[in-house]
Amino acid sequence: MGSSPNVGVTESSDTNPVALITGASSGIGAATARHFAHSGTNVVLAARNETSLTAVADDCEAAGSNALAVPTDVTEYDAVAALVDATIDRFGRLDTVVVNAGIGEKRDVPMSELPLEQFERVTETNVHGAYYTTKAALPALSDANGSLVFVGSYKGKHPSTSTPVYAASKWWLRGFALSVAGRVGPDGVGVTLVNPSGVTTGFGSEFRERTNDAALDDASTLDPSDVAAAIAYAVGQEAPATVTELDLNRRDIYERF
Repeated sequence: MGSSPNVGVTESSDTNPVALITGASSGIGAATARHFAHSGTNVVLAARNETSLTAVADDCEAAGSNALAVPTDVTEYDAVAALVDATIDRFGRLDTVVVNAGIGEKRDVPMSELPLEQFERVTETNVHGAYYTTKAALPALSDANGSLVFVGSYKGKHPSTSTPVYAASKWWLRGFALSVAGRVGPDGVGVTLVNPSGVTTGFGSEFRERTNDAALDDASTLDPSDVAAAIAYAVGQEAPATVTELDLNRRDIYERF
């Protein structure tokens, strides 16, 4: 369900850069918002969970940033378009977009038994949501010579027998991100795909019995702040430089091979 963006706000005279982050109510998105806020970037936070989103916005405000929380379901294009409009109305600009919203299916379910609902939810969020966000945000990013960051996955470059639908969505995202880079790079937009391996977050809460932070060893696994720092590094590149693709892995990632 999409929600109407905050009303009653007026365009700001603040000249600090503005970053919009989807999936910003927890995990990588929330960590990225806080990282940007501490560096002086104004943030626009989008997710479905309004209560959690508002809490993250409060953290960003406490760090000295101006923060706007816009409850948004990225599977609805009109909601995403309204999110971008709310950003421009509030701040008058948009410099960075982090396409982060994503979900996964239940692990190790035979393909013949995987509920269609899970295939549809993963595809609508990870594929349609990424497309809708990109489509809605690109005009403003082109005006700003801004940055567009896609949060991919290790599983977007390697097969995943345990989560084939999620992996397929991230393989699609990789192809889309690199193709968009070829399309809009000449317009001055820097496009980056960040591929983290497993991260200790609440990812998996929608369909799985255990989330990543319960299933993964936090002593040897990436945490959300690691990914946030990688995203900020990519965004920090000055034109004409850009980080096209960044693989962020735990140090023992290739031991399994």
